[in-house]
Amino acid sequence: MSVKLHVDDISLRFGGIKALQNVGFEVNEGELFAVIGPNGAGKTSLINSINGFYHPQEGNISFEGQIINDIPPYERAKLGISRTFQNIALYTNATVLDNLMAARHIHMKTSNMLTGAFFNGPAKREEIRHRRLVEDIIEFLEMEHIRKSIVGTLSYGLRKRVELGRALALEPTLLLLDEPMAGMNVEEKEDMARFILDIHEQQGTTIMLIEHDIGLVMDISQKIVVLDFGRKIGEGTPEEIRNNDAVIQAYLGQEA
Repeated sequence: MSVKLHVDDISLRFGGIKALQNVGFEVNEGELFAVIGPNGAGKTSLINSINGFYHPQEGNISFEGQIINDIPPYERAKLGISRTFQNIALYTNATVLDNLMAARHIHMKTSNMLTGAFFNGPAKREEIRHRRLVEDIIEFLEMEHIRKSIVGTLSYGLRKRVELGRALALEPTLLLLDEPMAGMNVEEKEDMARFILDIHEQQGTTIMLIEHDIGLVMDISQKIVVLDFGRKIGEGTPEEIRNNDAVIQAYLGQEA
């Protein structure tokens, strides 16, 4: 099995605050990988480092064998890394369809003013191809009934689903999900878990998931890394994590 992502002893500091300290692990191709830990453990800082929002002062991050430390987020998205956010980041005054189409711009080749103005030939064919892909995502995530709805009018759970759709519109081979089920009710969580499993199993997408619902993480993940105060304190299968004394003491506690 080939290595998709290699995080090699990265450390991230903000002034005197150590957000990540010598964190390292590998995510294999096609794996459903979870990162867990208490609030403030460094989970979001880790995802922000992988997709290029933050730049660790030490260590390397490699994607498909290429060190990407100096590659900006836009270029990392082109390589195949996309993400959702802990706090929803959508165009709230635009429709669901328009939000997903906006994500396609990094893959558009005929985007200059002239071809856009005349909208014929290559530009028209490209638009049709992008629209078809977005419509497939809308169908996959069961959003046909809201495809023309303004995002700002939707429920929180549906907006989280739209954000997942926008991440998929980038055609990722590595999908980073930052608490995709936070704030959802039980039914919404079940739907989101089903979509995540379908993305992993049907599309073969490698997924890195941050989630506080330990029961869910244990049910769907193949491998787990545990962070605490910016340090890695555990790594292994769900069963290994359940029986890791350091993890139980620092995090699982009453859930163990």
